[in-house]
Amino acid sequence: MSHVLKIENLHVAVDGKPILRGVNLTMNHGETHALMGPNGSGKSTLGLAIMGHPNYEVTEGSITLDGKNVLEMEPNERARAGLFLAFQRPIAVPGVKMADFLRHATTNVRRPDRKEGEELIPMREFRKELKDKMQHLRMDVEFARRYVNDGFSGGEMKRAEILQLAMLQPKFAILDETDSGLDADAVRLASESIAEIGGRDKMGLLIITHHDKLLEHNPPEYTHVMLGGRIVETGGKELAEELHQSGYDRIRTSHPEADARNQEMLSEETEVAS
Repeated sequence: MSHVLKIENLHVAVDGKPILRGVNLTMNHGETHALMGPNGSGKSTLGLAIMGHPNYEVTEGSITLDGKNVLEMEPNERARAGLFLAFQRPIAVPGVKMADFLRHATTNVRRPDRKEGEELIPMREFRKELKDKMQHLRMDVEFARRYVNDGFSGGEMKRAEILQLAMLQPKFAILDETDSGLDADAVRLASESIAEIGGRDKMGLLIITHHDKLLEHNPPEYTHVMLGGRIVETGGKELAEELHQSGYDRIRTSHPEADARNQEMLSEETEVAS
């Protein structure tokens, strides 16, 4: 079945400050899109707004999944509907084992009408699938017995996100800088794993990245450049290659108003962080 994620004229504010200013993006099932742009341009804001983070207020526009209004859904309902976000900075959940978390999450996604207290996926069936997926991803089974992200290295956190992606098999996955903080070998492994799990005929991927390694095994059909809270250019994989080789100077020069807004947003972000 073909699925469509459609974002139209999306405006998003955080603490009353506008971040996204009219984002338009349509993804079809099986497509890989890259979302690139300088720091502070709004890339992560788009991912968090799609998943319904409560701090990100949609002030105008729409997000639909197969024609259904995503903005009327709670975050858990968005996950059950087939949306997934791999966080740039995953949080730790001490006391909750990865296997238990994945069993509950997988059951809820596969049985969206399941009520609280109803049975989970049978343990034997779940363990077999989890073991198969972990072997495929070259992960030690001991990993599933650890608490979610508790004491994980940066690379282990990102691998945990990829394991979730493999188990949940969403219609559309947003990968927010899954390559950040990883060394070259870890990036290669993450890139290969994502290519095996997602992409063509499997799910739609929106890959947010600053680097080229993640796109080597996941070449995008479409590359979008965000600047100042808007997508200012869209092209094919050649646009991503241009940005990796030459940076954003041409983009900034071609879109001076968006560049000025981006500098303003980055300055405000720095002030809040300081």
